[in-house]
Amino acid sequence: MANPESATPALLLVLEEPSTMSGSHNHAAPTHGKAFAVGIGLNLAFVAVEATFGFLSDSLALLADAGHNLSDILGLVLAWGASVLARRKPTERHTYGLRSSSILAALLNGLLLLVAVGGIAWEAIRRLGEPAPVASGTVMLVAGVGIVINTATALMFWKGRKNDLNIRGAFLHMAADAGVSLAVVLAGALIYFTGWLWLDPVVTLLIAALIFFSTWGLLKDSVNLALHAVPENIDMGAVRERLSKAPGVAQVHDLHVWAMSTTEAALTAHLVVRDAQVNDQLVSQLKKRLHDEFGIHHVTLQLEAVTLSDCCQLAPM
Repeated sequence: MANPESATPALLLVLEEPSTMSGSHNHAAPTHGKAFAVGIGLNLAFVAVEATFGFLSDSLALLADAGHNLSDILGLVLAWGASVLARRKPTERHTYGLRSSSILAALLNGLLLLVAVGGIAWEAIRRLGEPAPVASGTVMLVAGVGIVINTATALMFWKGRKNDLNIRGAFLHMAADAGVSLAVVLAGALIYFTGWLWLDPVVTLLIAALIFFSTWGLLKDSVNLALHAVPENIDMGAVRERLSKAPGVAQVHDLHVWAMSTTEAALTAHLVVRDAQVNDQLVSQLKKRLHDEFGIHHVTLQLEAVTLSDCCQLAPM
């Protein structure tokens, strides 16, 4: 970088985040490999058991839950694969690496669940007109096992759910599954004591509604991240204020914040400075604050002398 003391008023400086900000440029989140492996294994075994007893007991609610769990297994596989790909090093072709694969996985998970919900709801509506006998005791037993397995799997993603949309998706799927299994147990008990066969498809529809509402937030967030929207945990107004109030900064424009993955955010901005004598230490401190206060890992600031502010094509008119 040029010596600030010898800078001319016409000098433009581009400063990238210092490598010492977090010790390394590899900010990829943990893969949660063990949690994914155990969760997938447990749920595969449970789906096989649940589908078998669902056919034997002629329980649509049990079969619907098995189908939902199967889609969740595929979702876990996608999320796990994306978390591994996000740790791949950048290449000449993919200069940010494959971080965005975690966003794509979250989006595919949401779409996959919506398709599953449609199939479940369609079959439940058909069954409403033709209620079938249900072995309620078997239903309650199998769904009870599901509560234990899904709750245990969800707890393995508990710590990572706040900072990673990909992990949050896995957690929500498993937590919703535990709730769905509980609903199936309650339906089995009601059918056993009342003989109301129509409860099976009605509970199935309630399951579909629960899945839809638990998935909608994930789908909305993943679509926004895919469109480079500002992550929800970052207050854009506060970021702009932090930059504009920095000593020597006269104006902030062309400010962009977007998600590079489900755990990392990037920022670029033009800062119009009053004095070309730029203090490198001040700029480093500003970037560190963006990292510590807003969780923005990758920061690029272009500093423009105040005499050039009217020349920048990206400045507001």
